[in-house]
Amino acid sequence: MKLSVIIPVFNEENTILEILEKVKKVPIEKEIIIVDDGSTDRTREILKNIKDERIKIIFKEKNQGKGSAIREGLKVVKGDIIVIQDADLEYNPNDWIKMIELMEKENVEVVYGSRVLGKNKKSSFLFYLGGRILSLIANILYNAKITDEPTCYKMFKKQVINSINLKCKGFEFCPEVTAKIRKKGFIIYEVPISYNPRNIKEGKKIRLKDFFIAVWTLIKYRFFD
Repeated sequence: MKLSVIIPVFNEENTILEILEKVKKVPIEKEIIIVDDGSTDRTREILKNIKDERIKIIFKEKNQGKGSAIREGLKVVKGDIIVIQDADLEYNPNDWIKMIELMEKENVEVVYGSRVLGKNKKSSFLFYLGGRILSLIANILYNAKITDEPTCYKMFKKQVINSINLKCKGFEFCPEVTAKIRKKGFIIYEVPISYNPRNIKEGKKIRLKDFFIAVWTLIKYRFFD
């Protein structure tokens, strides 16, 4: 089964090439789709110098958010399975292997990589607490039975992600896709993954307002959409 890797990127000049090398080394048949979300640092210049037929690069002229970049990438995917990869170094692409193995052996349609199940260094207390609260809300509202709702590593069979109408523009991609997948009746499975958190000074872009947007997104799609 071919894997489509969508990498949304915004101002990651210090990490984009390193994470791309890690992605390329994972021993899985794959296509790589990078969506530059209007970067204003050297990221675009770096991407324009990449010459690799396995990599498709989409340049957006205006920064609209992670969700918008993912939706753009979804328009061109050709693989049987789709996974989201951040352009920083917090996640290890080799963890895809056990996610795919679970999909193939158990005929699973959705797999999340859980940082909570893995033995990892914790993010800051507020980031960690926010993730646990969002997981709890998803479990209450959608009976999701998951430990890490806002994880980056969300893997879907193509027909699953194609069956939902995404409207997200920013970081609300995570709660929206979780809500709509569960409303469709798909079960979300989890596997433990490794995680190396970075802080805001190191480039982390999530802010407190994104937590409240995520909470509202989970509530909105449960009761008002």
